Formats: sequence, structure tokens, C-alpha cells
Amino acid sequence: MKKALIFQGGWQGHEPEDVANILGEVLEEEGFQVKITDTLTTLQEDDLTQYDLIVPNWTQGTIEQEQLQPLLEAVNKGVGLAGLHGGMGDSFRWEVDYQFMVGGQWVAHPGNDGVSYNVHILDPDHPLTEGMDDFTVVSEQYYMHVDPAVKVHATTRFPVAEGPYQTNGEVDMPVVWTKKWGQGKVYYCGLGHVAEIVKMPEVLKLMKKGMIWASR
Repeated sequence: MKKALIFQGGWQGHEPEDVANILGEVLEEEGFQVKITDTLTTLQEDDLTQYDLIVPNWTQGTIEQEQLQPLLEAVNKGVGLAGLHGGMGDSFRWEVDYQFMVGGQWVAHPGNDGVSYNVHILDPDHPLTEGMDDFTVVSEQYYMHVDPAVKVHATTRFPVAEGPYQTNGEVDMPVVWTKKWGQGKVYYCGLGHVAEIVKMPEVLKLMKKGMIWASR
């Protein structure tokens, strides 16, 4: 039986406990033995290499080096990493090594929550997005710094913005991407501001496919 670790916490506006439970149920349905923890000390106390998948769900916050380094090393050795929204893409803002592993970092969400936007599937023949069509989300639309080495599977279009958030014309921003970190596979989905969005059929499907894909 495959084993997965989900660590949840940080900023509570993203409903980390509820989201962790949703993702844990998805993994259990796929036959994973799931451990959910609400403390980062687990990262230094557990042998992380025993897991096939680690799911970060910790927005902002800080992490000690004795917690971060085992995480980086476990993924480097082949443990999968998969997560969503700020729980993976806006964690530990001072830790550039973590951001390097993830493949990006949150910058802004112009308009805040409640923005209606389209998610465009780039490669419907890929196992991660096979059979999926474009869909609309009403939530935060993440604008991110993105590693140019990532493989992008879905995007959203940002128009020219008014007010303090302005872009130089329209731009396609990655929403779903994958990359490698050593021997480990990394999956990220920018959707999932709160549990209600995570429960959307399209988001659940993306996360299910992504977590299975990333798993060792």
C-alpha cells in the first residue's frame, strides 16, 4: 500500500484542515495510507523517505531548516510532491529553495476573491488532463512567479488590469504545472482557495490525477 503525508496549517483563510481532509479522502479512495499532521515537526521527526507522496498544505508561515532540508532531500530521492493554491504555492516566503522545488511562488491575485475566469487546458491528451475541457472558476486568480523549466498543462488569461495592479498587456499565466526535483516528480495546481473550490469536480479531478502522477 502506498503511503502519503499531508501537512496542513499556516494562514487559516485557506481552510487548511478542511482541504487536507478532502485531499486525504481522495487518496484513501485510491488505496493510499494517509497521515495528516498539523505540525511541521513531523518533517524532522518522520523518515520522509517512507512516503510515496507528500502534500504540502501550509500557506505562508515559517519553517526551520531542520524541517525544510529533510523535505527537499526526500523529494530529491524520489518522493512525490503535489499540492494546490497557496498551500503549496505561497508557503514559507523566505525559503527560496522551497520555491525552487515547487516551481513558482504567488505574487498577487488582482480583484481578490470572486473573480470569474477561464482555465484553459493545454494538452487534453496528457494523463493529467486527459478528457478535460476548459472550465470557469469564480475564485482568486493567481498571478505567479514561475520557473521557466516547468511543464505547463493549463493556463488562465490575465487582461490589462486597472488601478494598482497593471500588466503589460494580456498574458497567459500557468495554472497547472509539473517539474522534476532530482528523482522526485512535482505537481502544482493554482486552484483551491477554500474547500468549496477544492470540491469542484474539475479541481478534484486535477488534484486526483496530479497526486497519483507525482506519487513514487
